[in-house]
Amino acid sequence: MADPLVIKICGIKTPDILETAIAAGADMVGFVHFSRSPRHASVEQIGDLISQARGRVQTCVLLVNPDNSCVAEVAALGPDWIQLHGPETPNRIEAIRAEAGVEIIKALPIGSVADVANVAQFATVADRILLDAKPPKGADRPGGLGDTFDWGLLEALDPSIPFMLSGGLTPQTVADAITTVRPFGVDVSSGVERAPGVKDKRLIEAFIANARSAN
Repeated sequence: MADPLVIKICGIKTPDILETAIAAGADMVGFVHFSRSPRHASVEQIGDLISQARGRVQTCVLLVNPDNSCVAEVAALGPDWIQLHGPETPNRIEAIRAEAGVEIIKALPIGSVADVANVAQFATVADRILLDAKPPKGADRPGGLGDTFDWGLLEALDPSIPFMLSGGLTPQTVADAITTVRPFGVDVSSGVERAPGVKDKRLIEAFIANARSAN
């Protein structure tokens, strides 16, 4: 019997989409607090969404290289997880984890064998590792770009390191991703949208159903 797959729907901004994700069976929901993202939500918005979700689904707030005041403000909302999606070092991750008292997901960009080799140093300081597609040079944000990476690169990853998979997943590709890569979880944002930052209820439902059936 396979372990239950963890499914995370990220970049939720509205109460109705949050309800859709919960009803469809998501394990985690993510809220983005990063002004350059089309999925950006204010601290106040995220606080309301966390309150709506509490006790029903795990919540995660995505931050990019946050300063201490931002970490404290977000931790005060009581999310289950903080996801760090910037150039944070292992030492910085440890400091944020200690200060926030919240479990940490570290997103790591994968575009080469060297990137895969880099994963191990983060696996000991973060509670979960999320592998995402490396953004192209000059990109204005570190994720949510709808790009996939070469999953074959992960053959070089230490098999004892569990990870979640992200990067360009869609309802059409998630089953193949799960059977090919064998992550313990999948994370989707742009792949369940009809426009940047605008989630589509039917795509969310299809993504979760296809991911569950593949597992």
